[in-house]
Amino acid sequence: MSNEVTINTEWLSDCSGCHIAIVDLHEKILNVLQAVKIQRCPVLTDIKDYPHATVGLVSGAIRNEHDRHAAIEMRKSCDIVIAWGSCAVFGGPAGAGNIHTPAEIGKAVYLENKTTISAHPPSKEISPLESVVKPIDAVIDVDLYLPGCPPHPAFIFEALTSLVEGRAPEVNKRTVCAKCKRKMEKTDVDAIKSNSEGIPNNEQCFLSQGYTCMGSVTMDRCLAPCPANGVPCTGCAGATMQILTEPNRDIRTEIADRMSRLTKIDRNVIIDSLEKASKSHYSYTMATSMIGGKPTFHIQKWIEDENADYEAGESL
Repeated sequence: MSNEVTINTEWLSDCSGCHIAIVDLHEKILNVLQAVKIQRCPVLTDIKDYPHATVGLVSGAIRNEHDRHAAIEMRKSCDIVIAWGSCAVFGGPAGAGNIHTPAEIGKAVYLENKTTISAHPPSKEISPLESVVKPIDAVIDVDLYLPGCPPHPAFIFEALTSLVEGRAPEVNKRTVCAKCKRKMEKTDVDAIKSNSEGIPNNEQCFLSQGYTCMGSVTMDRCLAPCPANGVPCTGCAGATMQILTEPNRDIRTEIADRMSRLTKIDRNVIIDSLEKASKSHYSYTMATSMIGGKPTFHIQKWIEDENADYEAGESL
């Protein structure tokens, strides 16, 4: 590795939040910029090609043919590739598209959308959708994974400085709960609450209060800002290594086990509630085979069951 560390970044199917997170380094960005040279960056430079670089930061999922091409070009031009953010690592919210076919999505977005003026399909100049959404390691080899939506600047800084210094980055396998100051306590709560229902106790664990919080099944790549500010964790940094690597461990059953022990809510009631909102609870990770390929993951059935219950209620 040469003394000068050069960086290319690429932005696939995502919201741009990971690129904006670099700015959130604040004064630390000066330390980074003194040590590296940013060559290609869609939000900073107008470079269209892919010059050789030491490090490549790739954000976003593989959603269309353009994403696949860009990911491959980044892999060719960069010595080290970092899957940057939950979309690149797990597929992110775009993974919800896997529940539907590209034809169904095109019809809903372009032909039957109330806000769409033209009833014509998208131009052929638009890059065609892939058959399914994928994290980038389904297409290219990845050297380092940095999940988060976006990753906290502290983790970005650690990843970049470790590469500059030629050492392995310091990582942890903590859950979001590790940085959450709320206390898990046994309560008499006997019903699940929606996140908009009531005002949560600031000192007590959300699960103890009957609120669905994914902190105990989510990796800490954020330093727990949501629970600290009264908002239950939504799992944006992705599932814990235990859930990702063990075939029979699952997000909904792990949460149900904990909540049922902390409250008087029946475990099966909790599981049923989580399945009915599965598109939300699995929104960041369903595109990765480590979740979507699990024998415990049956999102199509859960959605069908929910639709059947809804239609049955409508007919009453």
